[in-house]
Amino acid sequence: MAQLSVSFLLALSLLAFTPLCFCNKYQGGNYLFPQYYDHSCPKAQEIVKSVVGKAVAREARIAASLLRLHFHDCFVKGCDASLLLDSIGQIISEKNSNPNRNSARGFEVIDEIKSALEKECPNTVSCADILALAARDSTVLRGGPNWVVPLGRRDSREASLSGSNNDIPAPNNTFQTILTKFKRQGLDIVDLVALSGSHTIGNARCTSFRQRLYNQSGNGQPDLTLAQAYAAQLRSRCPRSGGDQNLFFLDFVSPTTFDNSYFKNLLASKGLLSSDQVLVTRSGVSRGLVQKYAENNELFFEQFSKSMVKMGNISPLTGSRGEIRKNCRRIN
Repeated sequence: MAQLSVSFLLALSLLAFTPLCFCNKYQGGNYLFPQYYDHSCPKAQEIVKSVVGKAVAREARIAASLLRLHFHDCFVKGCDASLLLDSIGQIISEKNSNPNRNSARGFEVIDEIKSALEKECPNTVSCADILALAARDSTVLRGGPNWVVPLGRRDSREASLSGSNNDIPAPNNTFQTILTKFKRQGLDIVDLVALSGSHTIGNARCTSFRQRLYNQSGNGQPDLTLAQAYAAQLRSRCPRSGGDQNLFFLDFVSPTTFDNSYFKNLLASKGLLSSDQVLVTRSGVSRGLVQKYAENNELFFEQFSKSMVKMGNISPLTGSRGEIRKNCRRIN
């Protein structure tokens, strides 16, 4: 009997050294896993979903804005919520970069989620994870795919204005430049085409595509890869000068529904941004992917989900690196 209890105690002590979570922690070299908050903040995902749901009910457009925040965060120094920091002291906010100034939005929704989470479980859920969850929930709420979000990112203590200006693909970048910016993050041409499909929801400002209507290559000529009747329609609200902030649907067919009509529009030469249309005009491989997704919504959803997880895995801060911010706008 004594021997039994000794071996039982030995087994117990061995168990103490095995991790409680038998999930696949090791993803892309980073310890992110979906059950990260199961014990420390079991209601975390529910709280994010609830606040995002109310925000999207108030304004459909906010879904695209929240999805874009995650993208613009991950492409600069990894998914570390650096984008959310306001300028203070040594920190120069990424919110003032060319890709974000006057266009990045949804910060108040993130604040609302954070304050609800701080009430429920203080100092536990990172702002970086909030961005990843809000992006997924926004997609689902507009009819898009659902995916399991690996969690455990921590928040950075710094921002990078230069990174934000240089690393985020711009609407007038060439296809090659855009692909290079994706490859720098460990993403490939399949991810590029699938993630561009997020432009099935949301808006762009006149200033983001004006050159296509009047002076695409600096020779005073419009972009001939844009359907001319569609271009004429756009010119009526996007003049040569003025109207910079006028908003246009990225996908005019189903602007608030997450679906594959974005890809069908590209095949009809009705992509709004130059960076959308080049997926069809500048690469046979990407054109083939556009055709596949235009024909098969399920295939697009499946790849979009995979690519979102892959993007969410870009250089997260884990372990003791970074911190869990109490307020997403400033370091602790």
